[in-house]
Amino acid sequence: MIEVRPARTSDIKSIHKLIADFASGGRMLQKETVTLYESVQEFMVAVEDGQVVGCGALHVLWEDLAEVRSVAITETLRGNGIGNQILERIIDRAHELGLSRIFCLTFETKFFGRHGFEEIQGTPVEPEVYAQLLKSYDSGVAEFLDLESVKPNTLGNTRMLKIL
Repeated sequence: MIEVRPARTSDIKSIHKLIADFASGGRMLQKETVTLYESVQEFMVAVEDGQVVGCGALHVLWEDLAEVRSVAITETLRGNGIGNQILERIIDRAHELGLSRIFCLTFETKFFGRHGFEEIQGTPVEPEVYAQLLKSYDSGVAEFLDLESVKPNTLGNTRMLKIL
């Protein structure tokens, strides 16, 4: 039985391993352990028999906008609906926070498309918000803004947006 719940600090090593497995295949950017501890409150995890088998995060970018990040499932359990459960919890959390849009950068366009995400071009924020987001030190925000400074790290994935 899979339980999806908010992540705990004791889950970080397992989350790091899941993300590292995806990063080694070029499907996701690597995250430093310290960054994961700093953002533990953003993560949901899927747990089976006491083991973390999946994760995903919701990172707020602005008043009405957040990004879905780091959705990763243990290789042997992919295709069993665990990612769906995690993403649904993340979408529920976005509703709870009062967000009206969630964004992702992904290679898994069919997966996110089944959850109402649509491919977009450009950055879906007003110029004033764009100017404020430029002040962020978060590399994910730089990726969201499609800044030249992150081009060496860009994986070539697709921008998708869901209106809540």
